[in-house]
Amino acid sequence: MRYSITQLTAVLTTLSTTAHSAVLPREKQGSCTKTKVAILGAGVAGIAAAQNLTKAGIDQFIIVEHNDYIGGRMRKQSFGKKADGQPYTIEFGANWVEGIGSEATHENPIWQLAKKYDLKSHESDYENYLTFDHKGQTNWSSTIKDLEKIYSKAEAESGRLLLGNLQDTSVRAAIRSAGWRPDKDDMHAQAADWWKWDFESAWTPDESGLIFGVAGGNATFGYFSDVSNLVVDQRGFSTIIQEEAKTFLKNGDARLRLKTTVEGIKYGKDGVTITTDKGDCIQADYAICTFSLGVLQSNTTEFSPPLPDWKQSAIDQFAMGTYTKIFMQFEKAFWDNETQFFLYADPLERGRYPLFQSLNPEGFAPGSNILFGTVTGEQAWRVERQTNNETMEQILDVLRLMFPDKNVTTPTAFTYPRWSTEPWAYGSYSNWPVGMTLEKHQNMRANVERLWFAGEANSAEFFGFLHGAYTEGRDIANKIGNILNGKAGDDEFDMERYENLHGTTFVDEYDEDNGWLFPYDVEGDEDKGEKKVE
Repeated sequence: MRYSITQLTAVLTTLSTTAHSAVLPREKQGSCTKTKVAILGAGVAGIAAAQNLTKAGIDQFIIVEHNDYIGGRMRKQSFGKKADGQPYTIEFGANWVEGIGSEATHENPIWQLAKKYDLKSHESDYENYLTFDHKGQTNWSSTIKDLEKIYSKAEAESGRLLLGNLQDTSVRAAIRSAGWRPDKDDMHAQAADWWKWDFESAWTPDESGLIFGVAGGNATFGYFSDVSNLVVDQRGFSTIIQEEAKTFLKNGDARLRLKTTVEGIKYGKDGVTITTDKGDCIQADYAICTFSLGVLQSNTTEFSPPLPDWKQSAIDQFAMGTYTKIFMQFEKAFWDNETQFFLYADPLERGRYPLFQSLNPEGFAPGSNILFGTVTGEQAWRVERQTNNETMEQILDVLRLMFPDKNVTTPTAFTYPRWSTEPWAYGSYSNWPVGMTLEKHQNMRANVERLWFAGEANSAEFFGFLHGAYTEGRDIANKIGNILNGKAGDDEFDMERYENLHGTTFVDEYDEDNGWLFPYDVEGDEDKGEKKVE
């Protein structure tokens, strides 16, 4: 049976209150509920995990979700007005099906869901742009083309390092070695720099690892395709996950607890106990934690015992980016209605309001007069701590520089999210930083006793993407399903982990030949005041 959006809303508001036969009902406030699997988070990874458990014949699970909706960082928002007076639906969070693929080769699983539920989207044409600076429309597209050639060389270098098991470097170092050495005050080059890297990764080339930054992109855009579709469905992007949830969650299903915050996770060899802000608890044989990387890097949830050093250090090293879209609706469009992207080179700051995207072109939301800007990294961090009015005035100043001959009026609607301050997210999505190895990333993925982890950051191939969250959720559920169904014991399905990760330099190489003028005394002769090496 298919549900309307009105019916879906009614379902979601009652799911956490009605009992389901697969789970023992809570006796009273403050009591513990016993179940096979506790799934922490109802985002893409959590719902994918629950669905795969169901397929494995395991229906004794409980999903705990901080928000009042299914979808996590797939977050829609009502905005502005259509011609009929009704609001548009815009996407605060995930907005693209990245690398849709094809039936003839490989299809992105998110694209398969989009087709299944007839989700409206349209291809983003990244060649359909105009370039601007503080003097108005200025053609610096040749700078972008030059940088594209540089990136081709950097990608080849990434492959050489990966296949040769050679030391990684930063994306910045690779493009610099390939010939990209613009002056710091060449703001056209700085804007092109942002467009070719930050726009996708939400981090700068300086902060991003080359091998996995390129490999991660190839895994999506090479394995699937380089076509990405912007979702403009007025039901919201999260519809595909909410519809999938209805394939195994009944109307009024007590296994979904919305508006419930996990405060503590106690884990061990015998199971996992979850405590919540409701004063109750869940005792599970296993738990799947799908919290965002930003939450795991914070003190939001108490783990007991604390996560082991080999795992926590991996979590702390991986990078959580902030990608902020700023939505504006105007009475009239003052920009070209057939152009998708408008790139701006600020005269003083790299990445300051560098991109505006129009929804007026055919296939998106023609006639909506909606323009949205994008900022990332430190600029996003700053903007998210400003008031809407402060940000709007800054953007209007930029737009009036870009379109000096146009009447740029105050928007009729203006809004944007604060991803870096949301206590259930603390950021938008992850990125692979310089110095992170595949082994250390695996430590981030690995289970600790009966506590397992899933989410987009845990995907070595698809980190930062929805399909990364989807595939990780399914994979972890498959492992737990096999254990519960007696196909293997806990030890057989324990994930690989590396408790001691070594560097490349041996102690005896800390010598004058290598520029180390004050060698350590390996024997540790403390009487001579020399430093001991453990």
